Amino acid sequence: MAPPMDGPSDYRQLFVDDADFYNRLLLGTLLPDCVWVPLPRFFQTWLRNYIGGVLVYLLSGFFWCFYIYYWKRNVYVPTDAIPSRKAMLLQISVAMKAMPWYCALPTISEYLAEIGWTKCFPRLNNISWLAFLVYLAIYQIFVEFGIYWMHRELHDIKPLYKYLHATHHVYNKQNTLSPFAGLAFHPLDGILQALPHSIALFIIPVHLTTHLVAIFIEAIWTANIHDCIHAKLWPVMGAGYHTIHHTTYRHNYGHFTIWMDWMFGTLRDPLDDDGGKLM
Repeated sequence: MAPPMDGPSDYRQLFVDDADFYNRLLLGTLLPDCVWVPLPRFFQTWLRNYIGGVLVYLLSGFFWCFYIYYWKRNVYVPTDAIPSRKAMLLQISVAMKAMPWYCALPTISEYLAEIGWTKCFPRLNNISWLAFLVYLAIYQIFVEFGIYWMHRELHDIKPLYKYLHATHHVYNKQNTLSPFAGLAFHPLDGILQALPHSIALFIIPVHLTTHLVAIFIEAIWTANIHDCIHAKLWPVMGAGYHTIHHTTYRHNYGHFTIWMDWMFGTLRDPLDDDGGKLM
């Protein structure tokens, strides 16, 4: 895929222009110029990702908790299975401590795209729509595969589980799981599980903005799969499957779909599981 402008430097400038635009859009709206304008672009981008990540996490978590625990009380989740406020505040605390580190990964990815180290392209019209959709499908398959095995090894390699992933698995019952548990990880654990998104950029041509949107969608998705509500949308790896993961520790490592667990023999269906009665 050749640069469509006068040369590689002009092509890479489009990534810089996009970063500047997104930084102005969010930081310029929420912060006085004296706070963020003097910062180097790398730190502006990190600050934008951090504020955006915090907003996505808190707004999606508060909205979903309000809806299922209060507005639809005892409809989706039995009253005695609603997590305590103390449990949810602990999850928020863990996530907020990790959030600055989480946001370093997409920031570094953007910087590497700007200096031409990735296979990213800056504009959708750089390729055909068919090619975009094919690359996007390959990207998602790669991410599914990578997250599955990263998550599985975080369980299978005992030191990784003990020192990293166990932080997340203290939430192992329906009345301790909530949408706020979705990002309540040890910082390195969260980075490792998101790493396939970034590795893909060096292998697969990906529209950089689409990659960033996928990262933020993932933050919303993790809230959804920790609400203990089994939506029964095959082949989606919904909360019914993921709750089993939190109770058995040995099944349903996948992220968006059940396909990787099906392929590698770790799938456990909520409808065939006694734990499914809790959903």
